[in-house]
Amino acid sequence: MKLSADDFALVIQSTPLVSIDLLVCNARNEILLGYRRNQPASDCWFVPGGRIRKNEMLKDAVRRVAQVELGVEPASWELLGAFDHIYADNALGREGFGTHYVALGCRCSLPPGSDIVPDAQHSELRWWALDELMQSPLVHINTKRYFEDAPANKL
Repeated sequence: MKLSADDFALVIQSTPLVSIDLLVCNARNEILLGYRRNQPASDCWFVPGGRIRKNEMLKDAVRRVAQVELGVEPASWELLGAFDHIYADNALGREGFGTHYVALGCRCSLPPGSDIVPDAQHSELRWWALDELMQSPLVHINTKRYFEDAPANKL
């Protein structure tokens, strides 16, 4: 079921959205980030991710989000935990309200030799060394929080 823009605006204003963020790491221990075109977090590097749909099982959402955002299903994944992402803006570009996501961070590996392809919401995808990611002002703070010093956040 797809909500109208007005109904979706009401949801964004009234409740947190539940999403999945994919923390994809390669054999060189680099993390895959996409440069976001859309709000929230537009014009920033961010981990791939997306909202969970009503009645969608977590495992199915991980597969769907990876397929849509990267063009490939993960070989394996592991739930790292829940993270609050709060933004002043929203995906609809409407004034007067922000967005609260409860993002489920999932560490993922891709099948060897995967050909990843950015979707419409990313202008490009790029592998980042962890220290470069943490120091770059171009990487969104909510992405950096997945890799901070809390033991559960480490890849």
